[in-house]
Amino acid sequence: MDSTVLAALVGAVVAGGGSLLVPSLVGRIPEVEPVDADQAGSEGDATLDVVREPEPPPEPFADIARLPGLAARSALAGAVVGAVLGSALGWSWAWVMWVPLVPVYVALAVVDWRTRLLPTYVIRPSYVVLVTLAVVGAVVTHETAGLLGAALGWLVGGGTFAILWFVYPRGLGFGDVRLAGVLGIGLGWLGWGSLLVGLYAGFLLGGVIGAVLAIAKLVDRKGVPFGPFMLLGAVAGVVWGEPIWSRLVGG
Repeated sequence: MDSTVLAALVGAVVAGGGSLLVPSLVGRIPEVEPVDADQAGSEGDATLDVVREPEPPPEPFADIARLPGLAARSALAGAVVGAVLGSALGWSWAWVMWVPLVPVYVALAVVDWRTRLLPTYVIRPSYVVLVTLAVVGAVVTHETAGLLGAALGWLVGGGTFAILWFVYPRGLGFGDVRLAGVLGIGLGWLGWGSLLVGLYAGFLLGGVIGAVLAIAKLVDRKGVPFGPFMLLGAVAGVVWGEPIWSRLVGG
C-alpha cells in the first residue's frame, strides 16, 4: 500500500476514533457563570444612568454533550479531516502535530458554533501539547527550522488576531485570539505558505460562507461564530498553503 494512502487511512482512524470522545470532552467544560445586570452595569461608565440587560447565558455545555448523534457526527467529521490531513502530510512529524488534535478542534468547532465561545479549558492544554510536540519534533528530526517556524507562527497568528481584537473587540472574541495562536504553531511548523494561506483562508471562508448563511436566513449575520471557519482555513492551509505560496512567490 502506498505510504500516503496509509497515512490517510490511519489519520481517518485516529482522528475519527478520537472524535467519538467529543461529547465527553464538551461535557467536562466548566459552565459559564451568568453575569447579572448589576455586575454588568458596574463595569461600565458610572456616570451614565443606563439600565443594562444581562446577556443571556450560553447553551450549557452539558446539554451540548447530550445532543443526539453528536458522537457519530463528530466521528465522521474527524475521520474526513484526519484522512485529508494524513494524505497531505504523509508520514512526517507534522502528521503527529495535526492528526491527534483533530478531535479537540472538532470539539471547539461544535462548542463555538452553538455558544460563540472558545473555552480556555480546551485551548490552554492544546498549547501545552503543541509546544511539547514542536520541541520533541525538533529533537527527533534534528532540525530546528520547524521549531522556529512554529514560534513565528504563534507570534504572527496570535499577534495578528490580538491586534484585530484590540482595534475592534466587538468583531472578534479573545477566544479567537487564543485559537489563532494554537493554529499558528501547527501551521508555522509547515512553513510560511501554510501559515499565511491558512490564516487568510479563515477570513475568506468566514466572510463568504457567513454571508451565504445570513442571506439564506439560516443564521444571524452578527451571530456567526468565527472559530469553525478558522479551523477550516487552517486545514486549507495545510493542504494547499505551500503550493499557493510557491506560485505567488515564484510567479
